[in-house]
Order: sequence, then structure tokens, then C-alpha cells
Amino acid sequence: MPLMDAKARESANRFRKVNVDQYDEDRFQEDDNDDSEQGPNESEVQGLLTQNKNVDALKVILNNAPLATKNQQVKDRALGLAIRVLLAFKASEIDGAVKSLDTANIDILMKYIYRGFERAQDNSTGILLTWHEKTFAVGGLGSIMRVLTDRKKV
Repeated sequence: MPLMDAKARESANRFRKVNVDQYDEDRFQEDDNDDSEQGPNESEVQGLLTQNKNVDALKVILNNAPLATKNQQVKDRALGLAIRVLLAFKASEIDGAVKSLDTANIDILMKYIYRGFERAQDNSTGILLTWHEKTFAVGGLGSIMRVLTDRKKV
């Protein structure tokens, strides 16, 4: 067997330095959540909606999504506000609004859409399907996979 130099020996033994215990499901620890996150400011969003600045209201909702909080009331209030913003759009405006978002906001929007499907009401289902279609066209399957595998929910 030929002798290995130090560099080759190090790369051959590198796998031994991986801490496999960090991947054990029984030892999983939640990320440190900050419960101070209260979600979007309802009065700011409502003001933008009354001024017919729906895209700005959508961006406020998405940029202030309560992802890190464990408080379900905060998440429910943010969802209700997000649904109200989504319903304020005309069908012809949705495509332009989605195209103005970055990848992170598209993923958060997709989270709100799926959460809206969980609490779907008769008047919101059709609009949510339209939003899903337009968001999927921009975000693709990657967005759906990131949303379904992410532990931080809205």
C-alpha cells in the first residue's frame, strides 16, 4: 500500500470529525424564539389599504411576518390581516404584485396562502387559488418545498 502524504491522510479522515449526534431527532432543540415579535402594524396596513397602496401593504405584511414567535394569537391576527390585504387586490393586479417581491417574501406569501387554505372561507378560496397560481409561477416548486419543510410557520 503506497504511503499517503499528510494532506491526503487528513482528507481521508475528515469524515470522522463530523458530530453525528447533532442530527439525532431525540436531541433536537428548537431555535431560540423571540416572543417580542408582534407581527405587522394593523393601523399602518389599514392606512395603506385605504390609500389604495395594496402592494405596499402586502410588503409590510410580508416583511413583518411573526415567524419567530410561538404566540398563536399573534400569528392568527397576522394571518387575518394578510388575508384582508390579499382580498383587497383585483385579479389583474396580483401578477404585478407578486413579481415585485423577492424570493424570501415570495416564500412568506406562500406560507400565508397555505395557512389561508387551512382557514378558508367561501369568499377567500378563489382569491387564494389565484394568488397561489401567480406565486407558483414566480417562485416555482422550490418555493413550495421551502415552505413545506420550514419549521417557522406563520
